[in-house]
Amino acid sequence: MEYRARYNQPFTLAEAVHLDVAIITEEIARLQNSLQHLNETQALLRTHIALESDPDLQQALNENEQVIGSQNERISILRMALTQKGIPAHSSHYDLPPISGSIASTPSRSTAHATSTPAQEPTPSRTASAHASGVNQANGTNGTSTDADTSDEEGLHL
Repeated sequence: MEYRARYNQPFTLAEAVHLDVAIITEEIARLQNSLQHLNETQALLRTHIALESDPDLQQALNENEQVIGSQNERISILRMALTQKGIPAHSSHYDLPPISGSIASTPSRSTAHATSTPAQEPTPSRTASAHASGVNQANGTNGTSTDADTSDEEGLHL
């Protein structure tokens, strides 16, 4: 039995089955992130429409509903492709966060094993040296002093 998409899709189920598993799961994650943002936008649009009827906002709301339906269908196609590749629909290795969940709170495959280093706040001396470095690069110098550059005057010499 062949799957028939309700919406126009950029690929068929048969084509999706030929994609690498990593590509499929990354696309599902990307679509879920897009859906999260679309749903947030829809909530804002509904709020504004409730306060003041605006035909443009209503049109945007309706168009977004079509996009949401299409993207949900695309996720379904990709999950069916994973199943046809022999990966269970709810494999813990390829399990993805739910659409309503926060994507940002779930580490992605690329960042799950990364170590984090605390960000350093810029200090005045770092900021000044970075600025001086930028000035030196802008004027074609490398930031090293020569005898001509040294003098008793304080400040930044160009």
